[in-house]
Amino acid sequence: MEQSNPQGKPQGNTQSKPQCKLTGTEKKIIEWTAECDPCKGTGIYVGVVERDGIGVVCSRCKGSGRVEHCVEYNTFVSRKKRTDVKQVIQTNPGIVCGKLNNLTEFGGMPYSDWVEGKPFKRGMEMRRFTCPAWWYQSVDYKRKPDWKECITLGSFSECGYFTDKANCWKRFDKEKVDVKGNKK
Repeated sequence: MEQSNPQGKPQGNTQSKPQCKLTGTEKKIIEWTAECDPCKGTGIYVGVVERDGIGVVCSRCKGSGRVEHCVEYNTFVSRKKRTDVKQVIQTNPGIVCGKLNNLTEFGGMPYSDWVEGKPFKRGMEMRRFTCPAWWYQSVDYKRKPDWKECITLGSFSECGYFTDKANCWKRFDKEKVDVKGNKK
C-alpha cells in the first residue's frame, strides 16, 4: 500500500528525468514524458500472477505511472567515410568474416564501388560459405529458391547438398531469378 505524507501526496517513487548530456555541437536532444505502458499509467501492475484484488508496484515506472524518455542524436550532414573497410558485403547471414587469403572470398564489392553507389550483382553473394537458399533468405526472401531438395527443418549447413553448394549456385544462376523473385 502506498504511504502518504502529511499533505496527502503519494510517497511512491516518482521517477526522475533521465540525464541527457550534450557533447559536441552536432548533438540534439529530444525529451518527453509518456504514460507507462505496462501499468497503463496507474503505477500498479496486475499481471498473470496477481489476482483477487492484488496489484504490484510497476517495475518499469516504479509506481509513478509515467516514464521519461531521452534520445540524443547527431544531426545528419552526409555519410561519413570509413578507412578500415576494404570490402562490403550486402548482408551477413551469421558467418564470421575476416581476412582469409583475400577479402573477396566473402563476396561483395570493394568499398570504393559501394561508396560510388554501384549495385550488388549476381556473383557478389557469399557463395563460398552459403547456399542460394541461405543467402537469399537474408538478402531478399522473394529470390530464395523454393527447391524441394532444400532442407525444410534445421540449419542450412545440415542440408545434404550443402557440401556441394557450388552446384546449387550453378542451378540458381541457370534459373535466372530476377530481383523481384520472378523466374525469367
